[in-house]
Amino acid sequence: MGALVLGGTGWSGGAVLGVFFVSSSIVSRVAGAPAGSDAKGNRRDHWQVIANGAPAALSALLGIEHPLLGLWAVAGSLAAAAADTWATALGAWSPTAPRLLLGGRRVEPGASGGVTWLGSLGGAAGAFLVSATGALGGGGGRLLAVGTLIGFAGMLVDSILGSMWQGRFFCPGCAEPSEWRIHHCGAPTVWRGGVAWLNNDVVNLAATALGAGMAAAAWALWAR
Repeated sequence: MGALVLGGTGWSGGAVLGVFFVSSSIVSRVAGAPAGSDAKGNRRDHWQVIANGAPAALSALLGIEHPLLGLWAVAGSLAAAAADTWATALGAWSPTAPRLLLGGRRVEPGASGGVTWLGSLGGAAGAFLVSATGALGGGGGRLLAVGTLIGFAGMLVDSILGSMWQGRFFCPGCAEPSEWRIHHCGAPTVWRGGVAWLNNDVVNLAATALGAGMAAAAWALWAR
């Protein structure tokens, strides 16, 4: 994926990818997993890499013909990924319980779709950092503003999908809710609601693909 980003957008896109990877790894390790979450852990598996990086890598190929278009699409996609990662990590420190974005119902920390003010501010900061890197790399001031907004919007879409349609499971052996068909203890889980195949990785993929698409559309409208 790094090779695709570099091939399509050069070192500007590579810098965006590097800033996303390094900053998201740092905040995830410092904050740790939210209490009550069923996270896979700090080390990303191949599905998480695809969900967070594939839309950016593929959209970078647009830069072969239109360099700025490729940079904008990469920045928009990774801004959405950074916003979600930062929001999850920093939201773990929130002194108040998360609420669902639609309806405002309180949920347990770590529940899919739950948002906090601290997490939302963290998501905005992550999107800003990634977008600022793209802007400094040649995307211009408009990319900073638009990329930050797109990243934040991608985070909100991620939360809505997670709360309304993401699959919900339960591990009978551990008596714990789960996001996965196989619990971290290794036992199969029981489906309790949502769309069974719509797991957190698919939700992340949808958000990052949306970020790339919105950034490409914004470039066509305002920056070309």
